[in-house]
Parts: sequence; structure tokens; C-alpha cells
Amino acid sequence: MEKIEQDHFTKVGNLAVKALTTNGFKAQFTATKQEALQAVLALIDEKASVGFGGSMTTKALGIQQALEKRGNIVYNHQGLTKEESLKVRRQENNADVLLASSNAITLQGELINVDGSGNRVAGMIFGPKRVIIVAGANKIVRDEAAGRERIKMLAAPMNTARLNCQTPCAKTGVCVDCHIPARICNVTTIIHRPPSAIDFHIIIVGEALGY
Repeated sequence: MEKIEQDHFTKVGNLAVKALTTNGFKAQFTATKQEALQAVLALIDEKASVGFGGSMTTKALGIQQALEKRGNIVYNHQGLTKEESLKVRRQENNADVLLASSNAITLQGELINVDGSGNRVAGMIFGPKRVIIVAGANKIVRDEAAGRERIKMLAAPMNTARLNCQTPCAKTGVCVDCHIPARICNVTTIIHRPPSAIDFHIIIVGEALGY
């Protein structure tokens, strides 16, 4: 990564952490994904069960492998059949800890997310005792409008392509607000402050991670 890009990610990353902290979140900045991995592991008890909310960011950090090696019980629906996936998604949201990323984080200290089935955003709001969000600084945007635009132009089209969804955006690269069963943009949430029943942690990483 070029020094200019690294310096930029550090600046906007710390701005986001400041805004998130002002809003009551427990937020921190790590320069690298290796540092982020250690920060995540430090927040998870070795006896805790951990659910994964379908994240390319956590996959890039190798968190699941590190937790399994340590002996944690892990729930991850990715790569399973539809029937198995639904069962495991419910287990994820009943775990002690939910690990996920966010589609966009604003400089007002808010998290903007769009889901297909809603399991990821549901777990962020209620269920697990602790939620840990890990997001690359590439997901930081100025405000809600920019966050929604980022999801339409980047997150949704890239995720549909990754999941082999037969949606227009997977083919064109741009959201067209489709009305088909394969649509993954069904539930939108904006988390302004930490949900009252959850210990909410956010780790901003000074690298480009995930979609």
C-alpha cells in the first residue's frame, strides 16, 4: 500500500473512531489487519461461542481459523446449503459474540447496512451479548447519503457477483432497484448509537478490506 493511501486511511480512520466514540460506541483504530486480528481476539473470551455475520473482512483477517485453533465454538453459515444455512444463521445470532463488518460507516459515527435476509443486521441489534464490527477504512463515508450510494455502487453489486446471484447489478455493476426474488437489498438499518442490550465494539482498520 502506498504511503499516501496509508496516511489517508489513518486520518479518516481516526476521524471515524472519534465520531463513533462520541456516539457511545467502543471504537479503536488499528493500522493493519494483523493488529485488528489481535484486537478482536483480545475481546473474545476463550470459552465464548462466536457467530459470523457473513463478512469478507473477517475472512481476510483469518479470525475464524484463529478462534477454532484456540478452542472457541464457531458458527458460520457461509458455504452451506440453504437449509443448513438458515439453521446456522439462527445459531450465529444466539452466540455470545457476533463478528461482522459494516457496508458503510459515516463520519457522523453511524453504521449503515443493507441485508437480504436480515440475519446480519438483526444480530447487530439484538441477540448476542457482544458485537464486534471490523471495517476497513475504505468503507468510511461522509454521511448517510454517501453510505447508501456506496452500497448501491460497490457493496451490493460486488456481493451479488461473489454470491453468484442472478441480479441485474451482478451483471451491470450498478444497482437498478430490482424487484426479483434474488434481490439482496431487502432490509436497511442505520445504527445511530449502540443498542442498549449489547456491548458494541468497532475496529477500524487502516487498509482496504471487504466490499
